[in-house]
Amino acid sequence: MAIWKKWKAKRFLLDELIKRDFKKKYKRSVLGIFWSVLSPVLTMLVMRLMFTQFFGRDIPHYTTYILAGNIVFSYFRDSTSEGMNAIVGNARILSKIDLPKTLFLFSKSVAFLMNFIISVGVFLLFCAFDGIQFGWHFLSLIVPVVLLFVFNLGAALFLSTFYVFMKDVRYLWSVFLRLLMYMSAVFYRIDGYPEQIKRLFWFNPVYVYITCFRQVALEGRVPSAGLYALAAFYALLALCIGLWVFKKQEDKFVFYF
Repeated sequence: MAIWKKWKAKRFLLDELIKRDFKKKYKRSVLGIFWSVLSPVLTMLVMRLMFTQFFGRDIPHYTTYILAGNIVFSYFRDSTSEGMNAIVGNARILSKIDLPKTLFLFSKSVAFLMNFIISVGVFLLFCAFDGIQFGWHFLSLIVPVVLLFVFNLGAALFLSTFYVFMKDVRYLWSVFLRLLMYMSAVFYRIDGYPEQIKRLFWFNPVYVYITCFRQVALEGRVPSAGLYALAAFYALLALCIGLWVFKKQEDKFVFYF
């Protein structure tokens, strides 16, 4: 009974934190939640105008191709960048009340997952407009969505730990994200690269998750077991490292608030 009450209290806190984080994103915004729809669309349109003449001439369904890469990368970028601030941003609460610190990170991750699901809905709508045939294979997108959530959570745990001790992490991460975007083939194909270079892309977890989306939408098939295994490996590795680093350092957080 005591365990049930404790779990119920944590569940209530988690629900309230998720609501707070979700509403906070659109606070004082005229369009509110509709930005979750407009943001990937506007970004995709800009990228299409900029890169169609350079990279899109030989890529079928280039709009869907860009959007698949954009929504996955944007989710990773936003979830990790905002998740990094989950502990520091709630320092006043955590310094006064003994609460599970991981709840604050988990709530932010769930809030951004909700935004991502809206973006996936926009992606499916564009697939329909782009003349892509729908089938049962689209249900397989659930797997990369879940794995990407786990991967982002692990990365946010890792980043939020170091952000407590060193605020420069935010600036370093923003520079790294810019580099990573160009290394994730968001707006181009890697077919023209030598085999040695192509293999290097598989060391980029974001590219792996983008590829899962593109294989379902553009190739009309369920991603291979090998691709799912690689995606799961990166997700579990990130979560394990993130949790290990976070748990090892969380007792020191209060001294840096």
